[in-house]
Amino acid sequence: MPSFKIDLSTAVVFVATAPEPKMVNKKTGERAVDRETGASMSTVGLLVSDEGEGNLYQVAVPETGLPEGLAPGTPVRVIGLKARDWENEFNGQKRHGISFRAVAVTAGV
Repeated sequence: MPSFKIDLSTAVVFVATAPEPKMVNKKTGERAVDRETGASMSTVGLLVSDEGEGNLYQVAVPETGLPEGLAPGTPVRVIGLKARDWENEFNGQKRHGISFRAVAVTAGV
């Protein structure tokens, strides 16, 4: 599926929820890994405010792209943010949505 770059050049971004390991299977504890680099993935909640509107996004980021100590309220810069639509079927029900992924999240504005 194609992905689309997201321009955050005019946005203000804050950490909403601290990074947590991204899991492939919660029952087995299997972590998601970046297919290109093999790095373990994490998910961080980001509050993006732009043009008078604020939205919360859960963004997947390789652990190598996350600094230590990202805490809620920390202003950050997001590098390489992309959105991708997805669709799957589980127990006969179709589900769909948009996933977000970034190359890195760095502290500071």
